[in-house]
Amino acid sequence: MQEWIRHIWEALTSSVFSMWQKQLLMLLSVPIYAILIPLEIILSNYRRQKFYGWKETLMNVYLNIVNAGIDLLLRSFALGVLIYMSQYKLNLHWSPVVYWVLLFLCEDFLFWVEHYVDHSVRLFWAVHVTHHSSEEYNLSTGFRSSVFMPFYRYLYFIPLALLGFAPIDILFMYALTQTYGILVHTQSIKKLPRWIEFIFVTPSHHRVHHASNAPYLDKNMGMALIIWDRIFGTFAEEMDEEPPHYGLTTPLENQHHPVHIITHEWKNIATDLKKKAPLKAKLGYIFMPPGWSHDGSKKTSRQLRKEWREQQGKS
Repeated sequence: MQEWIRHIWEALTSSVFSMWQKQLLMLLSVPIYAILIPLEIILSNYRRQKFYGWKETLMNVYLNIVNAGIDLLLRSFALGVLIYMSQYKLNLHWSPVVYWVLLFLCEDFLFWVEHYVDHSVRLFWAVHVTHHSSEEYNLSTGFRSSVFMPFYRYLYFIPLALLGFAPIDILFMYALTQTYGILVHTQSIKKLPRWIEFIFVTPSHHRVHHASNAPYLDKNMGMALIIWDRIFGTFAEEMDEEPPHYGLTTPLENQHHPVHIITHEWKNIATDLKKKAPLKAKLGYIFMPPGWSHDGSKKTSRQLRKEWREQQGKS
């Protein structure tokens, strides 16, 4: 039996995470479920802010359960792919501190790449759009998963395996940063100290990301660090004069239907592919940014942002 097959078998027949990794994840995630979400519900209702509606909250839970089920089914395959690729890893040696810091930085950057692709290619936007479809924004929105993402997310982690990071550590770091990513889905916290806002993704940054306002579209893609957006030009500051409006640029009909909420953009793609258009245009409806059209009947986020800037210049 080849060495990599033996490693896969050992990984699949043992616990995925070590005891300390499990304890750390539990320590960070349990308070979100048990304390922070109930607290935000109570305080927001007490202040009459109406951050939570029961239909949207249940939809967030439903989408998370569907995603978790698919993720559980595919996790062994994803881990197997990473273990297989790790046999070609570079022979690098780092101290434990350098190892974990580099893993965090590299994984967070690769998440930014994945997130940028999800917003830039309609095929992947059709997967990711479920996370953005809620017109509410609260901690439970963080659990509103892109349900089909487990089918391809692990592919972005292959470079980490080739760099010599252990596949189990890769999955652990993703789970850890994802827990942080849930915490920034809140309207209860305004701006944080400037140095934090400069380095890390904050609730303010992520409110921008979820907003459907033209100047905020496709901005602030980071999971834990905002520095990637500052470097690559996808950063936008939350503006007092432009309060975020959540949801999609085109409100979703039948938004609480359990199947439609997941498949609506796929249906839209199918409709566009039926149009009388050249093959190149049909491919554009799959691989160009959301909102692209061969006849100019729709607008991309870039076009909407340009129109907004022009309108601001006239005012």
